[in-house]
Amino acid sequence: MSEINRIFPEGFLWGGATAANQYEGGYDAGGKGLSSVDLIPHGKERMRIATGNIDQLSIKDECFYPSHLGVDFYNRYEEDIRLMAEMGFKVFRMSLNWARIYPTGEEAEPNEEGLAFYDRVFDTCLKYDIEPLVTLCHFDVPVATIENFGGWRNRKMIDLFVKYSETVLRRYKDKVKYWLTFNEINMILHLPFMAAGVVIKEGDNKLQVCYEAVHHELVASAMVTKIAHEINPAIQVGCMLAAGRTYPNTCHPDDVWAAMQKDNEGYGLIDVQSRGAYPAFLLKELEREGIKIPFADGDKELLKEHTVDFISISYYASRLTSGDKELLKKQTDGNVFATMKNPYLEASQWGWQIDPLGLRITLNSMYDRYQKPIFIVENGLGANDVVEEDGSIHDDYRIEYLRQHLLTMHDAIELDGVEVMGYTSWGCIDLVSASTGEMKKRYGYVYVDRDNEGNGTFNRSKKDSFFWYKEVIGTNGACLK
Repeated sequence: MSEINRIFPEGFLWGGATAANQYEGGYDAGGKGLSSVDLIPHGKERMRIATGNIDQLSIKDECFYPSHLGVDFYNRYEEDIRLMAEMGFKVFRMSLNWARIYPTGEEAEPNEEGLAFYDRVFDTCLKYDIEPLVTLCHFDVPVATIENFGGWRNRKMIDLFVKYSETVLRRYKDKVKYWLTFNEINMILHLPFMAAGVVIKEGDNKLQVCYEAVHHELVASAMVTKIAHEINPAIQVGCMLAAGRTYPNTCHPDDVWAAMQKDNEGYGLIDVQSRGAYPAFLLKELEREGIKIPFADGDKELLKEHTVDFISISYYASRLTSGDKELLKKQTDGNVFATMKNPYLEASQWGWQIDPLGLRITLNSMYDRYQKPIFIVENGLGANDVVEEDGSIHDDYRIEYLRQHLLTMHDAIELDGVEVMGYTSWGCIDLVSASTGEMKKRYGYVYVDRDNEGNGTFNRSKKDSFFWYKEVIGTNGACLK
């Protein structure tokens, strides 16, 4: 067999990804209102708040909130975008902070200072021929909407989100071509407060509340997709799934069935955004659980008529499950998604299992299911990088992780025929970890001088991976071996 040509398709969108709540900072600058993630501290209470198990809607003096300053992109966006341009980025995935545009969500007019900030960011991107890929809601909900309406559990959120979305779609219609409505929509089922501003109160049926929030987001996504296409037919709108194929522990049918059910949990939501309706298996499951989807008149037609143009995914690891409940008691806790330890895989310092071939498997599974272009908008390795005495940062482990994933992504494209639009690795410039609130869990090609306690200068330094990724982009993958 001849050696595979590693060159990627012409026009492939190489780049990196960030999120406002982990990267931007300036939490109280420029007229911005308080966002949900601004209330999630670093430390032992982080996950209890993120999962909606603690009702804490104010800032506590004794807590450290890493999102408040992030890594100061708010003041350093020009420097950061220049670094991205030096690497050769074709696309930069970022998010808007809803509360920067509508501080409480209910204002009649948007905050012009917030809009002007993102104008400057987009203009800088376009100056360097970098296409912005913008997420409208990446775990950012104005706190006032949580206080007044209970977050996305309330249908009122649809109108507020549509108003915000239409404002920015009209404002940036000639600057931004690629949009995502919601980040990792399936995360509502795991981190309801972080993902949707939902607090689980005493007496709540958690599953009912989560699916109410999900449905409201799905309807809002369809409405926004419709509006975007009306504003500028050239705009492409995507959905997003926190993806990763689930393997059965053995070939026992119970294990295979358990793995299929785990995958369906996420697919069911993307089915709505991509195919236009809730799948039968999900409707039946919710019926058995006594869960009612809060359909209103016109919802089903709206979902059917306004599906997304492409599907985006985050991929960090595959998962492993079993039909044996006793075995499920021994699962890893390194990731939001509980999984059994796969004996054939190595793991990161944070317990996330490393499975490059799993990316190819996941891409094939999703493309076979949806037959729509796929955009990999998150992938990367969180690691504790060491700065040497001379200031260098040798992150060969990150280079190897990324190289292996890019090779299997290329195989999916070249050998399997999967249509992949682009690849934006996560945290291209170091940012705050969503799951742990740490800075030492770093993903970037650029090191940011900031520690877990909030100390540091915010100065940027290039890692070895910076120069490696620059060559990958410059050769359109031809340098990969």
